[in-house]
Parts: sequence; structure tokens; C-alpha cells
Amino acid sequence: MANCKPVCRLCDNFVIAEKVTFTGGNLIINLPAGSYGNNCKFCIVVSRTLPAATTINVPVYVTIGTGTQLDPLIKRNRRQATACNIRTRTKYCTCVETTPSGGLFRLLGNVCCCQNNNLRSINGTAPVTAAQASAAHE
Repeated sequence: MANCKPVCRLCDNFVIAEKVTFTGGNLIINLPAGSYGNNCKFCIVVSRTLPAATTINVPVYVTIGTGTQLDPLIKRNRRQATACNIRTRTKYCTCVETTPSGGLFRLLGNVCCCQNNNLRSINGTAPVTAAQASAAHE
């Protein structure tokens, strides 16, 4: 206990997403303004819930600050990450790769190995069956 510091500091490369939006057929993770250097590792936390309208197969992009540049989030196999690969309250280790026209955020490790194609949640209301839905429209 003698070595315990009363105040701990997070790593400078630990980044918490400011917002997550679904627009233009893309899931967009917005990071705080700053410089994200080439070949630098950043741990991104998706702390916001995914928008309810998000579909499972839409590509994931990263924006920085108020910028409009869409930088793709790429899986380890060099394929585009999709919404079904992303979870809220989850930390993703990435490596930034810059290009002449922008850059990309490459996921490190096998973080997307357990794909979830079900973005629904429960809210205490029983689900509506197809028969109930058609009866309600008559």
C-alpha cells in the first residue's frame, strides 16, 4: 500500500469516443480533436451506445474532432470493420496508418472474432409476431 498513488493518470493514447452516429449508411465513431500519428497505437473506447437505426452490415469509420474526413476502421485481415464487429463499453487497440489522402485505424489482435448480427435489445415489452403485426394493420 505504501506505493499506491492517490491519483492515477491514464495513458495519453487512451481515447474515449465523443459520439457514435449512424449517417449516410455508415457507423461513425467521432474521436476528440488531436493528432493521431502514423504507426502510433491508440486504445479507443466506444463508450456511447450504437444508434438504434444502425444496421449490422454498415462500414465503420472514424472522424476526428469537427473534421469530416472518414477514416476507415480496418480489421486485422485488412477488411473493413462493420457495425456487427463493434460493441459499446469496449476498448479497441488500434494502430494509425496515414496515407496521402487521410488515413485508417487498423484494429490490433482478434478483437472481432465473435461477430454479433443481432443489434436488438430487450425493453420489457413482448416482441410482436408477424401475425400480431398483420392483425394490427387490418
